[in-house]
Amino acid sequence: MLGALTGDIVGSIYEWSNIKTTEFPLFQESCRFTDDTVLTVALAEAIMSGAPYAAVMRRYYRSYPEAGYGKNFTRWAASKEAAPYQSWGNGAAMRIAPAAWAFDSLEEVLRKAEEFTLPTHGHPEGVRGAQAAAAAVYLGRTGATKEEMRSFITGRFGYDLTKSCDEIRPGYRFDVSCQGTVPQALAAFFDSEDFESALRLAVSLGGDSDTLACITGGIAQAYYGGVPVHIAQEALRFLDEPLRRVTLLFEARFVEGRSVRG
Repeated sequence: MLGALTGDIVGSIYEWSNIKTTEFPLFQESCRFTDDTVLTVALAEAIMSGAPYAAVMRRYYRSYPEAGYGKNFTRWAASKEAAPYQSWGNGAAMRIAPAAWAFDSLEEVLRKAEEFTLPTHGHPEGVRGAQAAAAAVYLGRTGATKEEMRSFITGRFGYDLTKSCDEIRPGYRFDVSCQGTVPQALAAFFDSEDFESALRLAVSLGGDSDTLACITGGIAQAYYGGVPVHIAQEALRFLDEPLRRVTLLFEARFVEGRSVRG
């Protein structure tokens, strides 16, 4: 889970100022956490407490109203009665990493990914994106090879995962859809050599860089056995005390020691 938050923080300053290179300072003082982090931590709390995720998301929205949510989510979160708004947006995939750590079989992870997505993202593309991202985290932490992960996600969800980052980068533009974000985030992971290079590749694609790096970072943490200590410490510095506390509690309960490569 911390890998996803780290990706969000690293990518936060490039969302509206894209760069097409992997050469950049990983952290800068202008970095910040965004709605990607807020809603990922909200899911972690909902899992630990057993509270309905929709209620927890609304509470977190009230606590962090300026985190950068989309308009549809803002309308939904501000209402106590709003139904799912049929979103196909990448918000479904950016926040789902905790589900892949907290449950112990792939099929249960996929069921939970759908359950945690449906309060907002009722569109099939939203569910598909969340399930694909969750599956990648689960497979990564349980020892699957990259080719096994690629094969499963392609076969189950139909994403084209044949393109490398070098092929994607020149023509890639800002895209908030799951289908225009999840395959690209996966490409950054597949092309990477370690956790840090995965984040750098995700940001280098351009587009919705914080969300791309958030999704990629969650997968990379699972596959590479954790977030390097010096990077984790720096990322935690950008969180306020409530977000940091929930993150560390979830990591201690569900993440530490549960990756076969850890």
